[in-house]
Parts: sequence; C-alpha cells; structure tokens
Amino acid sequence: MIRIGGPTSGSGVQKRSGTKGTSKSGSSFAPASGAETERSGVSGGVSSAYGVDALLALQEVEDPLTGKRKNAARRGHDLLDALEEMKADLLAGLIPEGRLDRILQLVQTRFPSGDPQLEAVIDEIDLRARVELAKLGRFPD
Repeated sequence: MIRIGGPTSGSGVQKRSGTKGTSKSGSSFAPASGAETERSGVSGGVSSAYGVDALLALQEVEDPLTGKRKNAARRGHDLLDALEEMKADLLAGLIPEGRLDRILQLVQTRFPSGDPQLEAVIDEIDLRARVELAKLGRFPD
C-alpha cells in the first residue's frame, strides 16, 4: 500500500549556508578584461514603433473582395434566417404575407462575392428559398 502525505520539510529546496555571493575559494566573478564596459544607448526603440504603426495601417486597408464577400454572406444568412422563420410559421399553421415578401425580396437581390465556393453555397440557399416560394404559389422572377 502506498501512502501519500502532504508536503514535508525534508523535501524541497534546501537553504545555502554562508554569505551571499561568496564561494568557498574566496574568488568572485569578474570580466576577463577587468575594465568596466560602457552601457549601450537605446537602439531600435523608435523603429519598432514605426513597424507597429505600419501593421495597424495594413489591417485597416480593406480588400475590395472582402466587402463583397461580407455582403453576399450577410444576404445568405438573412435568407437562411427567413427560411427558418418560415419553417416556424409552417409549424404554427400560418405564414404572414410579409415574411413571403421578405424572402422574395432577398431572392431577387443578389450580391456577387467573387468567391466561387461562397457563390455555390449561396446558390443552394437561393434554390431552397425559390422552391419554398414556389410551393406557396409565389414564383420569383
């Protein structure tokens, strides 16, 4: 059987005896040349601040495609939210006319993103929304 006990005074770091900074031989560390070295001045402090400013400036520059992707993704999310609300309305038994108008408007407005993968996903969302509208007799142009 193994017994686990708490911390004991016998384990851990032991204290050094003697005065601080001296050794038994009486010698201490000294530079090989024996002369004091000059302290160097601050170097590079100013240039590093410019580097950070340049990085922050680059982060603020928006890629023209990023804005298009954001708009297309936002439209896709809005369309998915509207379809989810439509599903809840179908379960309740009544779909408000305003909800159908909103979905129809979202289907008719398209923002090209320039990203083929994002476009493929949005095409699938559009198709699903068009099918749901067609089931309810609202055929988009």
